[in-house]
Amino acid sequence: MSLQDDPVDTIPVTRALRRSRGRWRIFAFVVLAVAALVGFARFYPLMAPVGDVIARVTISGTITTDPERTALLEDLAEDDSVSAVIVAINSPGGTTAGGEELYASLRALAEQKPVVSTIGELGASAAYMAAIATDRIYARNLSIVGSIGVYYQHVDASGLFETLGVDLDKVASGPLKGKPDFDEPISPQVRDSLVELVDSSYRYFVDLVAERRGLTRSDTLALADGRILSGVMAIDAGLIDAAGGETEALAWLQTEREIDPDLDIVPVWPRQRAPGWLDLLFGSLAGAFGETGWPGLPLDGLVSLWHPQAR
Repeated sequence: MSLQDDPVDTIPVTRALRRSRGRWRIFAFVVLAVAALVGFARFYPLMAPVGDVIARVTISGTITTDPERTALLEDLAEDDSVSAVIVAINSPGGTTAGGEELYASLRALAEQKPVVSTIGELGASAAYMAAIATDRIYARNLSIVGSIGVYYQHVDASGLFETLGVDLDKVASGPLKGKPDFDEPISPQVRDSLVELVDSSYRYFVDLVAERRGLTRSDTLALADGRILSGVMAIDAGLIDAAGGETEALAWLQTEREIDPDLDIVPVWPRQRAPGWLDLLFGSLAGAFGETGWPGLPLDGLVSLWHPQAR
């Protein structure tokens, strides 16, 4: 006997199908609602502020080039609802290109509206380069500031290869192509080329500091030997303006730029994103390795970075 011959038997099947379809419709609606909320939360600070606001840009961890960050700073410059920007810095620095990019973006932003920076525990190397792009710099008395300089590091594993009996060979288009290599010491010719590279970037950094901080080149060079300073020392040296944090930055915006200190402060960078299930699952594990990734992971390229770990 077929189901068509017994309509009574088809009723439970029909009801089950309807319940299944209903559950899938509810599930799809929930997924769409969550996606809409995530998108709204991500873009809300820039798309729908209520009245004027002060934007907070947080610079933490290792600084590298970031097109998304650059685009956001450009948007802030054009957003009439953003009255001022506070740049909260807590970073050891990063790549020279990353520091240069961030400096240029903050200078362009500061030409459109007041920008003030605050240094937390650390604002060194490329992070200090970012700080001098702002109109005024605050740091805690015991913050770590400075480390003006550039370096290029090289690992010479030739002794290890010799012990293992391993020899690497290559064909290069020129004597400096692919140099230095980790299977051999740095030759005098290669070292001279690297010194020239480092010195070029170093001069660029020193010139920025002298210009932005109103220091003579000789005074800047005396501070640009890679040393780190406390906030107190940096104030005396002219590398930062005053001791303080966000409260002092708001007071300065009020007195010097006539910005209402009671405006809402909206965090706009890094972007606020809802964590995925992998982030929730592995977030605590990733946190154990810090914001910059695996311990001791080197950055490629020329570096303007201060780090306290032993080598």
